[in-house]
Amino acid sequence: MKTALRATAGAGGATIRVWDPLVRLFHWSLVLAFFGAYLLGDDGGTLHQALGYVALGLVAFRLAWGVVGSHHARFSSFVPSFGRFWQYLKDVVAGREQRSVGHNPAGAVMILALLAMVAATGITGWMTTTDAFWGSDWVGEVHEAGANGILILAGIHLAGVLFSSLRHRENLIRSILTGRKRAD
Repeated sequence: MKTALRATAGAGGATIRVWDPLVRLFHWSLVLAFFGAYLLGDDGGTLHQALGYVALGLVAFRLAWGVVGSHHARFSSFVPSFGRFWQYLKDVVAGREQRSVGHNPAGAVMILALLAMVAATGITGWMTTTDAFWGSDWVGEVHEAGANGILILAGIHLAGVLFSSLRHRENLIRSILTGRKRAD
């Protein structure tokens, strides 16, 4: 933890390490795996399936890393209670939300929603390859709805990142690339 909190001075002022390399690799790998599978669609065949399995593997990794990973990667450090989440949303509406070094409560809930949706989409995709569910309309429909749901959640996530970046004068996209955020 001492390493994560060590501040360094850069061109834009003092920064601290927040996102470890595995969190950043997970994030961008999941973005690529999902959008690759989504853009290929059902016509993507084996590559679509492989990217889906990569996405499922990444979710499994993130669940494990959320228990044993670095401080800001651990679910125990950022998953809010229901009350804390709603209070944060009220504070956002009132324009008085606190800046978070790690995930803010809304971002934390979004992470959980995205992980659950990617898992559900991957599992239903796998189900379509089994004898029990081959050709099952409802499984295919749930799989497609899940993929579209991820797309919607990703859009909301990006909007939240841009909103928080502007509100707190902090480039959150750069922070998930570099792993560092403003220290103050």
